[in-house]
Amino acid sequence: MTVTIWHNPACGTSRNTLALIRASGEEPVVIAYQTDPPSRERLRELIAAMGITPRELLREKGTPYAELGLSDPSLTDDQFLDAMLAHPILINRPIVETPKGTRLCRPSERVLDLLDHPVAEFTKEDGEVVRAGGPSLG
Repeated sequence: MTVTIWHNPACGTSRNTLALIRASGEEPVVIAYQTDPPSRERLRELIAAMGITPRELLREKGTPYAELGLSDPSLTDDQFLDAMLAHPILINRPIVETPKGTRLCRPSERVLDLLDHPVAEFTKEDGEVVRAGGPSLG
């Protein structure tokens, strides 16, 4: 199985998702999207594969979202793409691609059903325990 993660090593959710993938026995292709951002066409492909809009992929927290006026309801998909390409930190993460689908994995356990052999139980960095097919345990 080929697994690709669009990763930000500074993000706890992204680190937990990467750890869940590796714990499943997969060694993913890791793309540090802030230093190696997708092309416009690739970003469109990812958004389409996730079945979301560019607006839904925008990250607000810790980004220039407000300064760029990205909450304006009149902005177009192309304007959101322009902003994400100019400021890759605006791309929410992590995005995981497998033969089973493409998904924004927030929270990180959203990756589990994209994997062939997900771990039955995993402890996140913050101590939260998640189980495949079950609720989080705290």
